[in-house]
Order: sequence, then C-alpha cells, then structure tokens
Amino acid sequence: MTLEEKLAQLYGLWAGASNDGAEVAPHQHDMDEPPTLDELLPHGLGQLTRPFGTVPVDPALGALSLMRTQERIVAANRFGIPAMAHDECLAGFSAWGATTYPVPLSWGAAFDPGLVEEMSRAIGRDMRAVGVHQGLAPVLDVVRDARWGRVEETIGEDPYLVGTIATAYIKGLESAGIVATLKHFVGYSASRGGRNLAPVGMGPRERADVMLPPFEMAVRESGVGSVMHAYTDTDGVPCAADEELLTGLLRDTWGFTGTVVADYFGIAFLKTLHGVSADWGEAAAAALTAGVDIELPTVKTFGTPLRDMVSSGQVPEEVVDRAVRRVLAQKEALGLLDPAWSPVPPALATAGPHVLDNHALDNKEQLRGTVSLNSPAHRDISRRLAERAVILLSNQGGLPLGRPARIALIGPQADTPTAVLGCYSFPVHVGSQHPDTPTGIELPTLREALAAEFPGSTLITVTGAEVDTTDTSGFEEAVEAAREADVVIAALGDRAGLFGRGTSGEGCDAESLALPGVQRQLLDALLDAGTPVVVTLLAGRPYALGRASGEAAAIVQAFFPGQEGTAAVAGVLSGRINPSGRLPVSVPRLAGAQPSTYLAAPLATVSEVSSIDPTPAFGFGHGLTYTTFAWSDLDVGGHGEPAPADPAVGGDGGRLPTLLTDGAVTLTFTVRNTGGRAGDEVVQLYLRDPVASVVQPVQRLIGYVRVPLDRGESARISVTVPADLASFTGRDGRRVVEPGRLELRLAASSTDIRFTAAVTLTGAPRHVDHTRELHAGFTVTRL
Repeated sequence: MTLEEKLAQLYGLWAGASNDGAEVAPHQHDMDEPPTLDELLPHGLGQLTRPFGTVPVDPALGALSLMRTQERIVAANRFGIPAMAHDECLAGFSAWGATTYPVPLSWGAAFDPGLVEEMSRAIGRDMRAVGVHQGLAPVLDVVRDARWGRVEETIGEDPYLVGTIATAYIKGLESAGIVATLKHFVGYSASRGGRNLAPVGMGPRERADVMLPPFEMAVRESGVGSVMHAYTDTDGVPCAADEELLTGLLRDTWGFTGTVVADYFGIAFLKTLHGVSADWGEAAAAALTAGVDIELPTVKTFGTPLRDMVSSGQVPEEVVDRAVRRVLAQKEALGLLDPAWSPVPPALATAGPHVLDNHALDNKEQLRGTVSLNSPAHRDISRRLAERAVILLSNQGGLPLGRPARIALIGPQADTPTAVLGCYSFPVHVGSQHPDTPTGIELPTLREALAAEFPGSTLITVTGAEVDTTDTSGFEEAVEAAREADVVIAALGDRAGLFGRGTSGEGCDAESLALPGVQRQLLDALLDAGTPVVVTLLAGRPYALGRASGEAAAIVQAFFPGQEGTAAVAGVLSGRINPSGRLPVSVPRLAGAQPSTYLAAPLATVSEVSSIDPTPAFGFGHGLTYTTFAWSDLDVGGHGEPAPADPAVGGDGGRLPTLLTDGAVTLTFTVRNTGGRAGDEVVQLYLRDPVASVVQPVQRLIGYVRVPLDRGESARISVTVPADLASFTGRDGRRVVEPGRLELRLAASSTDIRFTAAVTLTGAPRHVDHTRELHAGFTVTRL
C-alpha cells in the first residue's frame, strides 16, 4: 500500500453532516467543511460516520444508501477494501424508527447485567442488519459530580456497578457482530465543577481506583474491539496524546488488541483547545504516536498534515503501519476482506429477490417500510428493562394508588412524548432538528399511560410550569386542580438536549441539583394544597427534592426509561408492577452540597467542622418494594487459616476468620420474602477498610445479586469474597492487598446494612496486578 492508501484507512468521513443544523458534537461548526467522498475514493476510506444517525431516513432506504456507498468505495480503491460504518447506540440504535431503550443510568438502576446484555444483543442485531459495523457505546465514566450533564449517559457512581453492567452490554453487542467502543478513556466525568469538556481535577489514585477499573474489567472480560479516548486532560496531559495511557496501560499491560478511535474532533482539539500542538501535523503526530488509530468523525489531521509529517521524516512510517494493521485486522475479523464479501446488508438480502433486483433498488417507494427496527420483541425488552429500573424512593402509604376517583396529573412531564428519552436517542439527538418529521415510534405520554392504567378514574392534566421556565402563572390552576383531586401525581424532571438545548445531556450541565426552572416551587405549592402528592421524576440526573423527601405520599424515580417508560411508571403507581429498581447514584438532600457521591473518604461525610451536610436524602443502592424481606442466619467461614468464633461479629453466631492476603472468605445467609406478593431483593456487598496505608472510601461496592422470591419463599445465598477485592493503589503506585481488619457489609443499600462480618487478613502485603480476581462469587439456592 502507498502511504496515501494507508492513511485512508485511518480516518472517517461524515458525509451527511451539515452546518445548517444545530451541533451534535462539540465545536462541530468550528471545523472546516470535510472533503467529499469523491475526493477521497481513489485511496480508500477507513470509516463511514453515522450513516443512520445524522438525518431521519427510512431504515430500508438508509441500508440501500449505505450499500451503494460501499459499492463506490470498493470499486474506487485498488484493493477493494470497504469502509467500516459506525453509529451511536447508547440507548438503542440511533436511527429513525428504531426502538428506544432506557438510558444507561436506568441500566445501572436495574442491577441486572443479564437483561442489559439481552438488550444490547437486540441493538446489535438491528445495526448489523442494515450494514453498520461499530457502535459508539457504552459509556464507562463513573459519576463524580451529578451536575455534569452527561450523567444520564453513565451507569452510575460506583466503578464495580459500571464495570459489570458495561461488560454485559459489550458482550451482547459484540455477540451480534458489532464492534463495541469503550468511552471515554479516561477521567472525562471527573471534570471540575461538573462542567462538560472541562479540566479534570483528579489524582493518580482516583484515576487508578475509581476511573480505570470499569475499563480494565471490560477489556479483560468482554472481548471489546474498540476504545475511544476522552477529550479531557489529566494533570496537563490530554488523553488523546497520552502514550502511557493509550499504549503503555491499555495495550502493553492490559493486552488490548483492538483499535483506538478519536472522540469526534478530539485530535484537532490538541491544537485548538489544549494548545499542546502548533499545527494539524503536530496534533496528528502526537495522537498517532500515543496510540490513536482512527480519526473521527471525518478526516482533518490524519490526511495531508500527517502525510507531510511522515514524508518529512518527523513521524516514522512504521507508526502508521502499526495503526493500519490494527484497522485491517478488525476489518478482516468482520469479514470485510473476504473475497466473497457483499455490500448487500442482511436486512435487504433477506427481503427477497423482488427487493434485490435492480428495478426494485431503484424504486425507493417500493423499498420504503420494508425494514423494521422496532420489533415487538425489542419493545418487550425495552419494557422489561424500564419496569426493572423504576425506583420507589419513598412510600408513606401513598402507593399503590388503588382506584382513585379523581387524579390530578400536574407538571411539565405530564403530556410530553419525549419526556422518557435521553439526549442520544434519535428523536432528541437528531429528530429535534427535524420537527416536521414524525418520530417513527410510539411515545405514549404519562397522561396517556395513566389513562390506560386507571380507566375508571377521572384524570385532570395541568402543566403548571414548563421544565426550565421561570413563569409561575400556571401555579394557580395547578393548585386548584390539586385541591379538587383525591390524589396528585406530580410529573417533574428534565428535558434532554445537547449543548444547552436541554436541562440534561451533553453540554447541559447544572449549576446545582435543584429541580430545573420553578419545578421545586411548583412541588411545594402542591404539597401545601393538602391533597396527597405522589412525585414522579422522569429525569437524567438525581435532584434534591426539599420538603417532598419527607412530606410526599410517595416518590417514584425513573431515569429516562425509554419508549415503554411511562407504562412502567404507571404500572408501579397502580401496583401492577412491584418496583425493584435501586439507585445507581445518590439523591442529594441539599441542592448545593456538591460534588457528592457515596464513594468518598471519611472527610467527605458530615462533621462538626463544616456547615454543609452532604448526607444524601436517599443513598446509593436504595429502593423500596411493595413487599418485605427478612435477612437471617449469617454464617462466616474462611478459606484459609481458621480462627475461633467471635460473637461480636455481625450475624447470628458468625465466626471471625483469619486468612492470608491471598485467601478468600465465604458468607452465607438467608433472605425470605415476608410480604404479601412476589418481589426482587437486590443483595449488595460492600467492603470497608478501616485502616490502610492510604485513605480509603468509607465503603465501596464489591458485589451484588438480584434475588427474585415468591411470597413466603426463602433462598440461601452464599458469596465467596477473594482477598484480591480488598486491593487498592498504594503509596508506590502499585496495587496491594494489605494485612489487617476488613468489614464485609451485606446490605439492601449503602445506607441499609443488614450484616457486618469482620475478617482479618494476615501475612505480608501482597502486590497484585491486572490478573487479580475482580468478582465475588454468588450462589443462590432456593429453600
């Protein structure tokens, strides 16, 4: 291959992007117009950017357009190499008419990796069917400040939860033949002040013990094919130019063999935003040398600027060859280099000969509507995940509702179809710029869902206020409706958007965690009306609810639950669905006590020397149900040197085991459903290290299991905890398991500890690496 042909494999083209609409990527309009496809064709092309996620297009016609483009690419380059097509798939395939699923924060709320894997497999099959090869998901950023606009895209504030759920998502996507993309590597969510694309205030230990573990788990366990660098810098080194990160750690230590792709325009940002490169050629050289293989979304620095750097001897051609080999190896694995490869995507190939003949392919109206990306089976997955992710935060006897005669549904989310969607769903991300185009999917509003759920009730709907307005003129009507009702359902939350066009989403950061606009004032006015108020939240982040935390009849939280979400919320309100979601992020008590996360050191908790109390209203892992569970009969046994029984240990006569720093301990206990209906208990395991050589968080999640139990049913649960899970990054920068006392906390949430078992590790400190154990082993035996 010539140098130009090699470089052509290292960049993409965003052929459908236009400066006429609003931005969907940072600083998109600051970049020059990309070259045309015809200009690039003679040398080939590495990637096609968002063929379905740029403008609304019928899926069959989009597949046809992509097929025709691939035919042109293959015919024009002398090796006949097709391009890889990539698209967004964070909450479903970002394409017109595709199923929208709950956002990742709801994945975390479900605490159900198996269901998330089922969802991503469905997403991947739809993408593969229309000719897409790579999906730009999942997000593995750990929430450090909930004011950050992209919280809705994350899985939560705990690295173990993020890692396990993300790994499941990747397995599903990759099993469908789609290359998954880990992002954003690494530290993007640790930006100061919760601002998007802002400086990161993070030390090496926070990076190693909070930010990196989800990526490490995914690389080790999921078979992921691609990683995307973060926009940000850490301690002055931009991730896009960090060779120690992208090559030293990711490849040399963890053994990653896939491709590293640039976040959109991220290489150019080395010049325009970070100021570490004087020109495009220097930016390209820095990124390529660090380990970035592919420039996205479109060619800017990896074209002529990089060619000139190589031609002048400033960049060895061997560095280019290294990246090209990775790209071609990935294309080969996808079958794109097979002699029998066909550009016809499966969705068109299975449509029948009448669709594939040339006449039909030229007749767009004959093709339109022949490909569905929103099958009943996929809607069913979306429904099940939405139902599993709804969280009952509080219940003062207000739920289930029964059959109230008159319901007042009040709030900005009452009758808004897109209230259930995040910023990367197609109707919000792209469709909002095409208001005359139908959404392509059914989006029942909360009003419609409640009308279906409570057919015998009179339902009065009042907006009261818009999501982010300062106008309170609707309060009077809202309060009057509340007083005349048997129950008030307050419909509050966020409007997803991009770069300030919403209250949640990329570039929609919050000054505080007060409800947007005047929603808090509206809520207080409804509480004062005297009618029981059930608060429902369709939002992308947690918010402080003030008086409502203690005064509302009930509070139901749903993090943008997708197209089936309003029915899930309505089902929880009626009691048709027994809620089982758990908080993946803490709900603050005070709007301004930020940043705050349960994963924090002792100094981050309430104290007498600060006037700010960061104690959450509802802690990480919290969630109520309509049944009750009793935990009993803890037994503690070590796999290592035994110790005599110690009645001071939590539980019923448990033993205090002593074991070596390479041993393990097993905890066994019983959970019984003592309530009147079937339900799920989410057993959570936390570790506390009271004395360590460096400051440790008060506690951290190291395992969990969802346990469904029928009424009156019991299960004996056993969990084996390897000492490796107590490891952390020591003062010398190496991960270590230190001897000493540990507490293993079996809990219903981070604030509801049921058992505490003490364990003593003995022996010399033991250094561990990326081959260490990552999981506790759970077994559930029904009695």
